Amino acid sequence: MNFVTRLSALCLRKSKTPKSSKRHQSSRRPAVPLGSRILTDPSKVFEHNMWDHMQWSQEEEENAKEKAAENSLVKVQWEDQDKYEREASKYWNEFYKTHKNNFFKDRNWLFLEFPEILPEKRREELKTEARSSECTKINSTNSFLHKNETFEEGEKHWKKNDGGGSTSVQGYVYDKNQAKSFTDNPQVKNGRELGGLESFPGSDATYRILEVGCGAGNSVFPILKVLCNTPGTFLYCCDFASGAVELVKSHSSYNSAWCSAFVHDVCDDALPYPFPDEILDVILLVFVLSTIHPDRMQGVVNRLAKLLKPGGMLLFRDYGRYDTAQLRFKKGHCLSENFYVRGDGTRVYFFTKDEVWKMFNLAGLTEVQNLVDRRLQVNRKKKVKMQRVWIQSKFQKPLLLSLNNPEETTERHHYNVP
Repeated sequence: MNFVTRLSALCLRKSKTPKSSKRHQSSRRPAVPLGSRILTDPSKVFEHNMWDHMQWSQEEEENAKEKAAENSLVKVQWEDQDKYEREASKYWNEFYKTHKNNFFKDRNWLFLEFPEILPEKRREELKTEARSSECTKINSTNSFLHKNETFEEGEKHWKKNDGGGSTSVQGYVYDKNQAKSFTDNPQVKNGRELGGLESFPGSDATYRILEVGCGAGNSVFPILKVLCNTPGTFLYCCDFASGAVELVKSHSSYNSAWCSAFVHDVCDDALPYPFPDEILDVILLVFVLSTIHPDRMQGVVNRLAKLLKPGGMLLFRDYGRYDTAQLRFKKGHCLSENFYVRGDGTRVYFFTKDEVWKMFNLAGLTEVQNLVDRRLQVNRKKKVKMQRVWIQSKFQKPLLLSLNNPEETTERHHYNVP
């Protein structure tokens, strides 16, 4: 089947979606963000492993609240809670010692949902590569069509919010040329002029990314695979589990010319980063903040915000309230409201969209995207259905021009929270 025929068939399937199926699909069905596989016929639920944009009924919502309330009745003893906090790195080191790099899959979806990870020129090149290779893959499955369409939709979302001249994000002007002039400033490029540091890894780069909580490198290596042929880019990655950082450094794809992996506890404000503040274009925070005690999260976000350049982006994805993982906890695993400890001693928090917005807003960042991602995950072999809930967000550090007073530059404290 050729490309035109397949595309026509895809449009025809969408146009024939029955109105009676609204309970099983979202009223919005974009390819990006968050996928485009919509369950329109409940009898076909086990035909795929995952369904996107699920809507919960009021009954499902109430049942989830009841389960969370029930498994929170018995709290972990205070002395044990203190132990899990003090020895958090020990539990994660044991986790990576046991599982090494075999537990999590590589996050190849990152560029679909977060095209902002890449410099603009590289994003355009990837789109061109995707189109050129379409001819060779078109006869296998329709997955490539979905991925290419998804990437382009992500690009449209990015350009709408952050590209092409000047655009506003919650009261601030994001000016593309101003961001470029900031990047091209010799004081930004030259590590000898930044923060008084003589030299630091990536000091010669013009586009810098930091992944916080890199684990065994399931985001690092998909990113490096793309960045290795992109001059001027550099990737930092850190984890407070030394075993995880060793796994990254010992990987065959690790190259210190493109990447610097280091041990770091983001909860410790006194620990310096191996680079100055305000030099990062992107910070990736994926399933990391949920492992931190709720009382310390705001301080972590505040500190990370200081690392971003004006105009830089923080990309966030983590567990959402009433995710299956939360509802599966037994009594006695709850540390505090919506905060739990697993059997291996690692901890996890389950966010709401409003909580996420408040944290990043207090850190001086402005919302570009903040969504609840509800999906239905199924085990086709065991015929089990699981309601997954994640939060996906993008927040930006404002540039210096305020919409309220274009003549006045915004003071540093507007985005640098102490």
